[in-house]
Amino acid sequence: MATPDSRYIIHEITPLSDKDCFYIADRRKSEFTYPLHSHSEFEINYIENAEGVRRIVGDSVEIIGKYDLTLIAGEDLEHVWEQHQCTSKHIREITIQFSKDLFFGNLIHKKQFDSIRKMLSNAQKGINFPMETIMKIYPMLDTLSAEKSGFHAVIKLLTILYDLSLCDNYRSLASTSFAHIDGNSDSRRVRKIHEYINNHYKEEIRLENLAGIIGMTPVALSRFFKLRSGKTVSDYIIDIRLGYASRLLVDTSNTIAEICYECGFNNLSNFNRIFKKRKGCSPKEFRENYRKMKRII
Repeated sequence: MATPDSRYIIHEITPLSDKDCFYIADRRKSEFTYPLHSHSEFEINYIENAEGVRRIVGDSVEIIGKYDLTLIAGEDLEHVWEQHQCTSKHIREITIQFSKDLFFGNLIHKKQFDSIRKMLSNAQKGINFPMETIMKIYPMLDTLSAEKSGFHAVIKLLTILYDLSLCDNYRSLASTSFAHIDGNSDSRRVRKIHEYINNHYKEEIRLENLAGIIGMTPVALSRFFKLRSGKTVSDYIIDIRLGYASRLLVDTSNTIAEICYECGFNNLSNFNRIFKKRKGCSPKEFRENYRKMKRII
């Protein structure tokens, strides 16, 4: 059974000061030991020679390959790289942390920064990059910590962010509801659908009702929503419900059955099946894994 202290997540106080543009740590290590944590700074994390490590970002749980590159721009979004099945003793980890204040003045709203702004918005849920993108920016990552000129180091970081932002197939990690994303950047009609689903996820949601909200037929809504969001309406509803369920598993001691019905699922076995298919573990295992990694500091 989890102790009371294990119910908390470490809030990391990073080395980044108000006078710094960014902080970088280039480490060689034999294992991952730092527990589940969060911080307000944005973070790029590159991992090398760590096949079998388990990456957790919000409610996303994945086993990584030899290389992994993740950007987290969600304030206080929990994350950790856990040793799990990794046997390598020659791991390299490059961590870059920077404050949102570095970009979120007028500069980020200039048209030249459109792709970076969009990427940082998407990274509120954490995003993971494909191998092709990793290899493209690796030469800059590899030498950034050795850059002696602070000015040129900042330019190199901006270039890294820009090149990352041009990737058209990075993947979102945490679910919207787990990461508390408000979705204000979506179009008016998509925002209406998101708002309705977030307000009524505990209830039965019919496609006809959603279509009526934005003045479309159900068929037209299905096509429109898939085009704008990349997923079906039913898949989006499931993602929202699973996000809220994951949050309740982490933050409450409610039974799994209570959480199942609280989040709009009407069948416990169906909830367990869908959860395991999407998350790679059962709701019980998800809760236990989180509690093992949480401790107060």
